[in-house]
Order: sequence, then C-alpha cells, then structure tokens
Amino acid sequence: MIRARLGILLTLLLAALPSSYAAESLSLDALLEKVKAGRVQDSQENAARIATFMANQLRQKELFEQAKQQQAASEARSKALEVSFEDNDARIVELELALEERLGSLKELFGVLQQAAGDARGQFENSLTHVQFPERVEFLSDLAQKMGQTSRLASIEEIEQLWFELQREMTESGKVVRFATKVIDAGGNEVERDVIRIGAFNVVADDKYLQFVPETGRLIELSRQPQARYLDKLAALAGSITGPHPIGIDPSRGQILSLLVQTPNLRERIEQGGVVGYVILALGAIALVIALERLLVLTITGLRVGAQTRNLDQPTNNPLGRILQVYHANPNSDIETLELKLSEAILRESPKINRLLIVLKIISVVAPLLGLLGTVTGMIITFQAITLFGTGDPKLMAGGISQALVTTVLGLSVAIPTVLLHTLVAARARRLNQILEQQAAGMVAVQSERQHEPAA
Repeated sequence: MIRARLGILLTLLLAALPSSYAAESLSLDALLEKVKAGRVQDSQENAARIATFMANQLRQKELFEQAKQQQAASEARSKALEVSFEDNDARIVELELALEERLGSLKELFGVLQQAAGDARGQFENSLTHVQFPERVEFLSDLAQKMGQTSRLASIEEIEQLWFELQREMTESGKVVRFATKVIDAGGNEVERDVIRIGAFNVVADDKYLQFVPETGRLIELSRQPQARYLDKLAALAGSITGPHPIGIDPSRGQILSLLVQTPNLRERIEQGGVVGYVILALGAIALVIALERLLVLTITGLRVGAQTRNLDQPTNNPLGRILQVYHANPNSDIETLELKLSEAILRESPKINRLLIVLKIISVVAPLLGLLGTVTGMIITFQAITLFGTGDPKLMAGGISQALVTTVLGLSVAIPTVLLHTLVAARARRLNQILEQQAAGMVAVQSERQHEPAA
C-alpha cells in the first residue's frame, strides 16, 4: 500500500519536473535526498529573511526615536520663535511710535512731497517735454512709491532733484527748442526727424503739426493737417534761427488742434448736402454762366447803341441801327404806319435783349425751394435714426442734420447772388429797351414834323 502511494507521488513529481530531469531515471532514495536538501535550503532562506526583518524593525525604531527627538526640538524652536516674534512686534510698535514722535511736522512735509511727486509725474507724462526728458518719470514714480512707505524717507538729494524737475518743466515751457527724435509718419513708419517744440503747446516737423500720444510717449504725424493759413507760417519758423515769428499755437496742448483737424472743409460740407446739394450747385453754375454771358452781351450792345445814338444817319448792325434802317426805309409813311413798323422792330429786338432772363429768375426761386427739400429730407433721416436708435448717440443724427442745414445754406447761397445778378442784368436790358423806345418815339416825332411842315 505504501509502495503504491510512493509510486504515485514519484509519478507526480516526475510530471512536475522539467523535461531534462524527467529524462533522467531517479531512484526513491535519490528523490528523498533532493527533497531533504530543498527543505534545508528553504529553512536557511527563511532564517535569513527573519534576520533581515528583525534588523529592519530595529532600524525603524531608531528612526522613530530620531523623528520624535526632531519634533521635540522643532516644537521648542517654534515656541522660541513665537516669543521672539511677539517681542519684535512689540518692539516695532514702540519704534513706529518713536518715529512718528520724532517726525512731527516732517510727516506732513513728506506727505505733501509724495503728493507733489505724483502730480508732477502725471503732468510730465502728458507734457510735450516728456519726449526730451523721459527718464524723469521713472524717478518721480520711484520717489512717490518710496514716500508711500512709512519706513523710508526721502533724502535731501531726492528733494532737490524734484525741485529741479519742476523748475526745468517751467523753464522748458517757455522755450522753442529744435531736436532730433523718432516720429511716426502718416504711413505708420517710424523715422528720425528734426522737430521743433514750441514750449509745451505744439510740436512741428517738415511744415506739419505733430501729435503727442502720452500712452506710448511717441510723436505721430497728424493724418489730416489744419487749414493752409496755419501751415504757411511753419516754413518760416523751420528756416529761422532767432527772432520772433507769428505761428498758430494750441494753448490746450493738442485738444483744440485735434478738434480743428476734424472740422470739415468746404468740399466736405458740400458733400454732406448729398444729391440735392449737387443739384443746387449745378443750378448756381448755370445761373452764373448765363448772368456773365448776358452782362457781356448787354454791355457790348449798350456800347454799340450808345455809339449809334451819336450817329443816327448811318445805321450799323445793332438794335438801334436796325430800327433806324426801318425808319430810313419808310421816309414817306404816315405817322401811324411808321409808329407800327417801329414798334414791330422794337418787338423783334426785345427778345434778344431779354433772352434767358426768365431762366435766372426761375433759378433764383427754385434754389431755396431745393434747399428746403434737402432740409426736409435730412430731418426725415434724422427722425428715422431717432426711431431706430434713440437719442443716446448724437453722431447717429449728425448726418441727417448736416444734410438738412447744408442744403439750406447752399440754396440760399445760390439764390441770393442769382437774384442780384438777375436784377443787374434786367436793369441793363430794361435800359436798352428804354433807349430803343425813346429813339423810336423821336423818329415818330421827326416824321410828324416833316408831314406838318408843308401844311404850315
């Protein structure tokens, strides 16, 4: 029975062994020896593990004891530091009280000094002199920040430096200085230019006004310059060395200039009138051409008629001469017939003299009506903008109001000169007609005298 069981166990062991071992034929005694040797090796390994574990356990105990000692030392040091902190805090309070007591009135002085440094920094950052002296802003910032700390006081040198910067700003505000600096031109390019600073009011370069941008500390060329009457004096200033020169300056340091360049010129104002404005201007141009043509023609005709009145026996090519030709062509006609023929000749000359006068009169009446039409149209646009967007933004209504006002101005600007020109032209035409009628009446009177002389 035991042999059978050992045989089964041997079979299982052989099956579990690698093929190299299975290939060898082992006896039961050899197998027992191997099992015994393996048990001895396992016991040795277990003993080594236990010894290592015990050693580690002892090491952990030592480390734990060291950590406890360090904790105790740290707690003791923390208590000592807390006591020292409380002592130092009390000492700081005592020193601050002593400092305030010793400062006395100087504390108020340093407060005023801090405020003066802050105000000066803000003023210098927005001043045109900042382009020449940019380093002073950093000094004032440091000084103001330093004075804000109660533990630090300003030195005599720093106070004198603050006084010097304030005095230099006042001095430079009354100078006209020429220096080189970087300028942003109208194309957005940064170039080196010689600029002229006129006190703290304006900076010019190349006969153009420049604008100072405090946010960037740069000078930029205005994309749009003011009117030519302001720019004409810049060339004389740039070419001079000494002496007074008339020039336009901006006492508001750029605010008035920025508003001035936004003011629309004549062409832009006309464009605000829209289509109605262009129609009014076209009618005004037509009226001007007609008036000039009529004045020229009537003036020449008046000279010819005046010369003809001094020589009635030799008629020429003019209105009075053509009437004289009718008179000379009918020497034997009776008075009624001659009078009718002369009236017919005068009626033929009147349309030539009064030509296009009706057009001038129509334009003088239509121009203000068109201006009124533009006014109504502009107000309609304004009220539509108010309906859609309300009255919060005046710029939305500015377009319609501009059109309304500009068309009215254009209509009156065309109508008033047209009325004056029409009156002038009509007066000359009426004078010529009176001369013709007067001469015709004289011719009838001469003919009547001739017919009554034989009867007398």
